[in-house]
Amino acid sequence: MENETFNLDILQLEGLKVSPEASIPAFVLLLLIYIFIMVSNIGLVILIFMESSLHEPMYLLFCNMSINDAFGATTIIPSVLGYIFTPIAQRYIHYYECVIQAFCAHFHVAISHTVLTIMAFDRYVAICNPLRYATIMTKRMVVSLSVGAWGTAFFLVAILVSLSVCLSRCRRAVHNPFCDNASLFKLSCENVLINHVYGLGTGVAIMCGSLSSVTLSYLRIAMVCLSSKNKALNSKALQTCATHLAVYILLLFSGNIIIILHRFPNLSDHRKVASVLIHVVPPSVNAIIYGLQIKALRERIVIVLTGKK
Repeated sequence: MENETFNLDILQLEGLKVSPEASIPAFVLLLLIYIFIMVSNIGLVILIFMESSLHEPMYLLFCNMSINDAFGATTIIPSVLGYIFTPIAQRYIHYYECVIQAFCAHFHVAISHTVLTIMAFDRYVAICNPLRYATIMTKRMVVSLSVGAWGTAFFLVAILVSLSVCLSRCRRAVHNPFCDNASLFKLSCENVLINHVYGLGTGVAIMCGSLSSVTLSYLRIAMVCLSSKNKALNSKALQTCATHLAVYILLLFSGNIIIILHRFPNLSDHRKVASVLIHVVPPSVNAIIYGLQIKALRERIVIVLTGKK
């Protein structure tokens, strides 16, 4: 046995594997992307709250996504940036910091699904029940949907991470660019079957729940549009729904690519990079998709940037 006693509260984090010659370009690129994510998403939230013409349920619900995107990027990118120039053997993180990061990482992904689900409900009501839209989508309903989306994600992820925290630890190496729930329970030598079952069950429930809700909403919307002869209505519905659908497909693709790469152990390095990208690509693209595709938002952005009214 080795005489050295390891402090299990100090973990060794693998971080993002970057060659020395690629360290500076990777750092600059990630930093620029992070700045863009924060400026674009927080800027859109401020714009929506300051412009009374944008105080509509669709835009207020979109604020949930922008806030979550800024939150998710802040959870991962600064940590990855901080370790790029540090040798792998010297990358350390406190256990409590690892727990917090794991919770926030899963919380971000869970909220992405729940928020897109309530946004699909909003589009369903707006297009399928336009005459009742104002009475259904009141400010109270918007707040209730938002609280429900964040509360559901918080509850499910809190249980997920708590199950891992309750385990005893016998290891201190985190073989990932950042801490997640799998990193936490892999530190234990106990039986982690319940962690696998609950984690898989929760993931399937969140993904299937959002997928079924979005699919049913858009099937109903498609039926209404096909039966309607109002070209203006159909055009508006297509614009807003295509935007929402593009964001949802991007989220599904980003999440599923990690699941697929898990099946190929020889591609573990690619999976680790992909796990970072899910917290980078959607947050950086969502603001562009909504800001450029939705006419009302695009017009207000142009007015703000040019100073013309």
